Amino acid sequence: MRRRVSAVSAAVVLAAPLFLAAGCGGADVQVSVKGAAGQRPEVKIPKGTPKDGFATRTLAKGKGPGARKGDLVVADYVGYRWSKDGSKLLASSYMTGQPEAFPTWDIVPGLAKAFEGARPGARVVAKIPPKQGYGDAGDQGRQIGPDDTLVYVLDVRGVFPPSAMARGKSQAVSDASSPQVGDGGAGQAPSITVPKRSAPKSLQVRTLVQGEGPQVRKGQLLALQYKGVFWRDGKEFDSSWTGGHPHAVTIGTGQVIKGWDQALVGRTVGSRLLLVVPPDLAYKPLGGLPQAGIRADDSLVFVVDVLGAF
Repeated sequence: MRRRVSAVSAAVVLAAPLFLAAGCGGADVQVSVKGAAGQRPEVKIPKGTPKDGFATRTLAKGKGPGARKGDLVVADYVGYRWSKDGSKLLASSYMTGQPEAFPTWDIVPGLAKAFEGARPGARVVAKIPPKQGYGDAGDQGRQIGPDDTLVYVLDVRGVFPPSAMARGKSQAVSDASSPQVGDGGAGQAPSITVPKRSAPKSLQVRTLVQGEGPQVRKGQLLALQYKGVFWRDGKEFDSSWTGGHPHAVTIGTGQVIKGWDQALVGRTVGSRLLLVVPPDLAYKPLGGLPQAGIRADDSLVFVVDVLGAF
């Protein structure tokens, strides 16, 4: 996310000692994967042209609800291209040191299919034919040709459905000068009522639900639900609930507005937070954000649910 809380980081490419096309049923994935789930895998792709057809193998099952299309999935991964000319590593979260957010509603069809039913802690290997990958056009920027099959090893870290919300102990906000927040329930945006007074000049952060998870650290990938309204009139300008999906951001590194970087680092997973962000920590440095109707002098109010930190 770059300076906009509605953008999701792009996710296109993404314990047993040895797995060789082992696991749950389906067609032959053809590749061998060595190493335990959660650790960087050693992948061996045979020479020659890959067989036609989509195939997956679940090498570690994981626990909890399985992913469905429309969920936000956070996973470590390695991704390869494979054709008659050989194979090549395209990307690896194990090399960058941070997992990737995969919005299953907005990734190539074969990758979305590979995540179906995958649980946190699962390791899945997938072979995705061109028609379920980048199609006849390929992707020149990622050096993926129209005849390239994609191979992924996916270590699922978290699954966040549209109904995901803060979990913890509720804390009332009794200050009448603060915006008031109503509980919208699972999958529903909370209401935000802004008081008829001047906005505070400094960043305000209040905990509405105290989560019991780990503290958020600078540089982590966060899975979030959020809603933003203007202080001046209380109207919504952006919301993950309205969009129908949780979102992901990297926090504390300048990829989001300064108010978010300052407010979210150090909070606990599971929390719901009320933020009042003054213009200097919002969009004043950029001269506003006209496409979202945000003026340079706007103070912004957010409710943010911290669903996961990776």
